[in-house]
Amino acid sequence: MPFDYITAEDAIARDGLRMVVVRNVPSPWGEAAKGIFHMKEFDWAAVSLAYDDPKLTEWMGGGSSAPVAIHGNEAPRSGWAEILLLAERLASDPALVPTNAIDRSLMFGLAHELMGEEGLGWARRLQLVDVGMRGEGGFPEPIAAYIGGKYGYTPECSAGCHARVVDLLTMLASRLQAQADAGSAYYIGDGPTAVDIYSATIMALFSPLPEDQCAMNPHTRTAFNTMDDDTRAAFDPILITHRDRMYADHLELPLSL
Repeated sequence: MPFDYITAEDAIARDGLRMVVVRNVPSPWGEAAKGIFHMKEFDWAAVSLAYDDPKLTEWMGGGSSAPVAIHGNEAPRSGWAEILLLAERLASDPALVPTNAIDRSLMFGLAHELMGEEGLGWARRLQLVDVGMRGEGGFPEPIAAYIGGKYGYTPECSAGCHARVVDLLTMLASRLQAQADAGSAYYIGDGPTAVDIYSATIMALFSPLPEDQCAMNPHTRTAFNTMDDDTRAAFDPILITHRDRMYADHLELPLSL
């Protein structure tokens, strides 16, 4: 469903569901939360993350990252799993977390490997920092230095983050291919779960949606498209096929950044 961007002051004063988001960039974490809210058909309001607004910072729990979802007077929720479980509590249909214990465990495991610490998004971000610090693409050096400092980049982690990206891309493509061979277009079962949303949105870090669907800074687009030979070889077309199907069938276009 459509959502509105409102001021921090209005967000703090109103009730219901609000979420602080990063503007003007297709952050996988923010876009995934928006996608969950869209599939749940929530009526919610968005607030732009502002680092220089102390009232907003206090309201969102004192952190400096987004997304942060706040429902009514409940505590802020900033983790991908916290936001997902809040959404599941507020609306059980459509269910994005399987009820079967084995499938549920698989879903949360795959979701962590996409969105969690040392997951694909985390490793890809450090990969773009690493190549940026070496002047080989990725984030421009000043941005790379800031992001690297925030997320623990060191030159020594270079090989590890590159290997992690390749390993996870290979695993995800293999999972989708196995599912396709079994007649399913989704990671688990025969319908979409949160993992499908996370996978679709995280592809922006490798190959953003076209400009008419995702208007973004051209320098950021160039940075996100940076891939070394090993990453490019692991970036199986099935990952983009899955992303495009998710946006065509379940998620909202164009993105509202």
